Amino acid sequence: MKTLFGRYAIITGANQGLGQAIAQAYVMEGANVLLCARDENKLKQALQAVSSLAVRGQIVEIQVADVSKENEVRRMVQHAFSIFPKLDILVNNAGIYGPKGKIEEVDWNEWVRAIEINLLGSILMCRALLPHFRKNRYGKIIQLSGGGATNPLPYLSAYAASKAAVVRFIETLAGEVQDDRIDVNAIAPGALNTRLLDEILEAGPEKVGQNFYERSLKQKSEGGASFEKGAALAVFLASAASDGITGKLISAVWDPWENLNEHFEELQKSDIYTLRRIVPKDRGMDWGDR
Repeated sequence: MKTLFGRYAIITGANQGLGQAIAQAYVMEGANVLLCARDENKLKQALQAVSSLAVRGQIVEIQVADVSKENEVRRMVQHAFSIFPKLDILVNNAGIYGPKGKIEEVDWNEWVRAIEINLLGSILMCRALLPHFRKNRYGKIIQLSGGGATNPLPYLSAYAASKAAVVRFIETLAGEVQDDRIDVNAIAPGALNTRLLDEILEAGPEKVGQNFYERSLKQKSEGGASFEKGAALAVFLASAASDGITGKLISAVWDPWENLNEHFEELQKSDIYTLRRIVPKDRGMDWGDR
């Protein structure tokens, strides 16, 4: 039997890139999916690509929605329940870079808009589905992270701040819903060659900084991380194989996630794969204690 057979998922930002790759992987593993994004034309193209992988009886539908708008989130979830008997999985993939440049020079409305989509949009989606997950005493919430969650990104402050915040939210939420058997995790997919990379190259070194621009050029030429790895991790975290693994930020590229269920007790009792403050002792220094 396929890994996600009989499961129902909402995937945001699913009209291209990693979101579409996750949708395709889910359908190939037997899931029924509702794809959400703001761009209707691209969403219809994604529908064709994803539904071509479905078998008889599988449901693949789309819903145009802006996840930062509460009324549109509510309408999308209502539509999901009109076509699905239940919901098991939420993938929060929708996200933007936001403005590029020095914090005192970027457009403030664009900066706030990035926070609204990346952070508040993810939280709104969780709020909309948590009552259903709690009632069923089961659910999987999968949040897409990004480089800004674990490293500073000069000249991309809205993106970095929103990604760090959403990972902390996910870890916090995991503690709130663990007794309801709802697993909440974040994925670091690696440096992907997507429209976001094209935005960096188009902005140029004067906007994003010389170092980041040069790294992005190298990434573009070398191909970037694999979409398939990120999608495969999203499948694992949506499946029964990951039940009980929660509150973690997991790298699709660097972490041995295929075998994480073998280390279930160690993960539960530790802060492995979380964001934490580093003190001198963590780096082998003999100072820093009072």
